[in-house]
Amino acid sequence: MQYRKLGRWGLKISCLGMGSYLTIGDRVADDVARELVRTAFDAGVNFFDTADQYNHGRAEEALGDILSAYPRSSFVLATKLFNPMGPGPNDRGLSRKHVIEACHASLRRLKMDYIDIYQCHRPDPDTPIDETAAAMDDLIRQGKVLYWGLSEYSADQIREAVEVCDAMGLDRPVSDQPRYSLVWRPTEREILPTCEAEGLGVVTYSPLGHGVLSGKYAPGAPIPPGTRAASDETNKVMMGRYYNELNLKRVQEMAAIAREIGATPSQLAIAWILSHRAVTSVILGASKIEQLKENLAAEQLTLAPEIIAKLDKLFPIGEE
Repeated sequence: MQYRKLGRWGLKISCLGMGSYLTIGDRVADDVARELVRTAFDAGVNFFDTADQYNHGRAEEALGDILSAYPRSSFVLATKLFNPMGPGPNDRGLSRKHVIEACHASLRRLKMDYIDIYQCHRPDPDTPIDETAAAMDDLIRQGKVLYWGLSEYSADQIREAVEVCDAMGLDRPVSDQPRYSLVWRPTEREILPTCEAEGLGVVTYSPLGHGVLSGKYAPGAPIPPGTRAASDETNKVMMGRYYNELNLKRVQEMAAIAREIGATPSQLAIAWILSHRAVTSVILGASKIEQLKENLAAEQLTLAPEIIAKLDKLFPIGEE
């Protein structure tokens, strides 16, 4: 497993991480979840990502229980806050009150003394960034958080956060977590260059476009039963953003390229993201052991420039 520095900072995380959205503490049985984490650890993964919102705290509880079997120094744990966690007006957002209270609640659910990377799940239009940054800085000085990061912030918002922290003498955000894949490339325009320029690490999510890039969906064919696309509970983002005949046809062509180099479409899609110099880690989502093992093998792929060029041409930026 490759370990990469988180931007300009000294923290090193595995280039493949493991997420928990819709899986651990949710639609995956606890015994399977434990095996998924064990499989990831055995492959060298040391980066695990969750959020308080995932299944309303259950993901943090389940992941915390599983990770308690491993030495605390052996993994880097990231969680997130912003989304509603209660009915009150202050049970959401990035105000100082909610940042402090949400951190304490996450620590209780995780049963841990500190969070490695505490991330703002989304920007909060109702809270100035200096208020959020100061609260994060306080948590860092108290030892409850080691680093703080952003998720789905615009390039301007990233720059503003860094500038405010520098002006106020606060700990800067160390990372950004954007959506990024062959079927979602706007991230390349400004987010990745801005993170590089400001020294932020980039931990990307949704590398397979909610499964569209896995090759399991064929153009013009019925949706396979039991897949994410077949479930109205889990396919809303997928069907509205990625699932269309053009993408499905492109994935078939991508599958042919993958076969040329002895890889699967999923492995090729993940390796393509890892080839970008600004990317620190790709967060994987898996509900089955064989699926996770397949995706973990992407770390072993080194893509030749001509393969990257073929993929760039097949999935042109600007057509999302």
